[in-house]
Amino acid sequence: MTTRTRILTGITTTGTPHLGNYAGAIRPAILASQDANADSFYFLADYHALIKCDDPQRIQRSRMEIAATWLAGGLDVNRVTFYRQSDIPEIPELTWLLTCVAAKGLLNRAHAYKASVDKNVESGEDPDAGITMGLYSYPVLMAADILMFNAHKVPVGRDQIQHVEMARDIGQRFNHLFGNGKEFFTMPEALIEESVATLPGLDGRKMSKSYDNTIPLFTSAKDMKDAISRIVTDSRAPGESKDPSKSHLFTLYQAFAGKNKAEEMRLDLLGGLGWGEAKKRLFLLLDDQLGDARERYHKLMSRPSEMEDLLLIGAKKARAVAAPFLEELREAVGLRSFITQSTAPTNTKKKAPKAARFVSFRDLDGFKFRLLAEDGTELLVSNPFADGKEVGFVTKSLLSQSFIDLSRGIDEVVLHVNNKPVAYSRKYSSFNELEDAFEKALKSIRQLKLNDSLS
Repeated sequence: MTTRTRILTGITTTGTPHLGNYAGAIRPAILASQDANADSFYFLADYHALIKCDDPQRIQRSRMEIAATWLAGGLDVNRVTFYRQSDIPEIPELTWLLTCVAAKGLLNRAHAYKASVDKNVESGEDPDAGITMGLYSYPVLMAADILMFNAHKVPVGRDQIQHVEMARDIGQRFNHLFGNGKEFFTMPEALIEESVATLPGLDGRKMSKSYDNTIPLFTSAKDMKDAISRIVTDSRAPGESKDPSKSHLFTLYQAFAGKNKAEEMRLDLLGGLGWGEAKKRLFLLLDDQLGDARERYHKLMSRPSEMEDLLLIGAKKARAVAAPFLEELREAVGLRSFITQSTAPTNTKKKAPKAARFVSFRDLDGFKFRLLAEDGTELLVSNPFADGKEVGFVTKSLLSQSFIDLSRGIDEVVLHVNNKPVAYSRKYSSFNELEDAFEKALKSIRQLKLNDSLS
């Protein structure tokens, strides 16, 4: 039986969706959700929205618009788990459990927090002026979102990779402190879509609300036609050849047209098609592709109770996973029933401190090993192997080598065995972090070799 890959996607709930959001994120995510091998979780990240927005009406309106957009766009709630973050009470409780093991130094390195501090310092303000605990501890909430459902893959933009890595670090720390040999949390991987569509706005810059150059996704046909008429073009008249590769209008058309239609439009522009006619074609294409979804969207917006019911059903599905898992975690940290506590045998034997170690495991790619430091931090993860015996052979070969073949790459630490790279650290954004990781890995392997020689 094939193990389904659990994919968790967080959906920002601020702002009105536009064509760029649809082509770059919504449409590909909905297509990905139809994969039979994917166990997809989609959630409206409305707790996260509170970090940046303190307008209750805007929060409420945006949540409705985003939910209606995804449902109208074709998200099948019978196939996926679709819920609001704020409907899962286990999320904030897990956030606190993880906060209690998250290192402050780790959160100090979060890009968003550092950027805010740097901006304050540059302007002569107090470093923490205007910075809330919501912004500072945002990575812990995101870690709870991910770890609550033990997601294997998390689709994110490049600016969010660090948060997935932080979720791994925090999850590993929890496993080390409370696992007693059990790995409560799966280590998530960031799923980066290299070919995300970035559409130009009305003025040719990236379509963005901050530039006020968007075409709202489900605006009325009349308003969409008016917006398209404002797309900036050059001064070439009808009959003059136009360069499609430099046309923002053609880029928009190409993002929604099939291969044959796009090629036909390209040739017509080269042949002198007028901009007015080209804009008309773009409108007809978008109206044809989005018309039915627009109708569904406005129907949902006029019947919020239908969306509410669907989201509560999704929350029930999500909580069927979250609630029993949180009970395990509460038990692990000692938040147990007094009855259980009083009847449980007292273990007075003090546990021996853990040493650096190799841990073998199996995931979707095959058999692997990870190198853990004394405190349980993951230092290296190996390439996949065909079976567990091969993992054992490689780790034994490592310990029997006369020297430790460990090197620093551009942004990662690499371990070689018999002149072959077999394991890698996560990627680091600074030289100091890379150097620290190298020293920890080297120290841990030396400790393992020493213990092996004494055994």
